[in-house]
Amino acid sequence: MKLLTKLSFLVIITVLSFSCSPESLNDKADALIENIEAPTPKSIELEILKLINNHRLSKGMNPLKSMTIIKTTAFTHTDYMVDTQTVSHANFFTRSNYLKSNAGAKSVSENVAYGFSSAKSVVDAWMRSESHKKNIEGDFTDFEVSAEKDSDDKWYFTNIFIKK
Repeated sequence: MKLLTKLSFLVIITVLSFSCSPESLNDKADALIENIEAPTPKSIELEILKLINNHRLSKGMNPLKSMTIIKTTAFTHTDYMVDTQTVSHANFFTRSNYLKSNAGAKSVSENVAYGFSSAKSVVDAWMRSESHKKNIEGDFTDFEVSAEKDSDDKWYFTNIFIKK
């Protein structure tokens, strides 16, 4: 079942439930993310991670480590963007709070993109943007990326950074 369908089901249950509080809604959202397995890394994703770490190393910065929980969280957002055909940071605070609660993150940031056909092209675009470059060069310890194609074979990307 696609993530959007799962989220729609979650919203219906929440609306129909009289005892639902914001805390229980967050618990349900956390459970939804926890029940999704991180997909096997694609070559484009591995290349993005390598390019980012190579850039950080060239600047004398620490390389970032990957974490499955970040991968799963990035995937849920990329899947959402593909389903809705939008590029956004929608629900970022939900992802951030989830990673703070479940991955030991003290801070969280993300880059998103659409339509680039290679790892180099998307990383180059992020490097030309001050806000995206700031994330890539930021004081973070861990990261992951998710890349998914839509029905027109266009890539969507979510790159999440955390500091533990």
